Amino acid sequence: MSTSTIQLLASDKLNGDNYGIWKSNLNTILVIDDLRFVLTEECPPALAPNSNQTVRDAHDRWFKANEKARVYILASISDVLSKKHEGLATAREIMDSLQALFGQPSTSIIHDAIKYVYNCRMKEGSSVREHVLNMMVHFNVAEVNDAVMNEISQVGFIMQSLPKSYFQFKTNAMMNKIEYSLTTLLNEL
Repeated sequence: MSTSTIQLLASDKLNGDNYGIWKSNLNTILVIDDLRFVLTEECPPALAPNSNQTVRDAHDRWFKANEKARVYILASISDVLSKKHEGLATAREIMDSLQALFGQPSTSIIHDAIKYVYNCRMKEGSSVREHVLNMMVHFNVAEVNDAVMNEISQVGFIMQSLPKSYFQFKTNAMMNKIEYSLTTLLNEL
């Protein structure tokens, strides 16, 4: 865990009133650290004795990522909530429980976040990393409030928001049918 991750997790611990902001910050951290997939993919079944190395590697990756995501979540919530949720096996179970406790979708917030995503355009010369992270924050705000926007759509919105100077990058991705994850796209740009 990097210092900036620790600072962000510690700065705004979940206490109930700040659920939306907390979840948005956590989602951003999980995307940057390439851990968010444990919230969207099912826990893999137990390994069979004759499983090949690729299956074993995917299984191990999921369990290591889940454990790291659990630590991030438990470190970023109040002590009372942490104690209550530490027995849950997956990060997804913890998030589902917290959503049930604190999540209240707001249609106006969803509308504003999606409107921002549709209309957002990066200005020439500005930081592409900041632009992508800003868009990810708005994706997270929409998701926190129960809007469904898959990662392929999110990558598409980011690609469309890039200025003309990224024409070659966008053309290359389209012509070669490159399917970026959010983390990979952020690193490639």
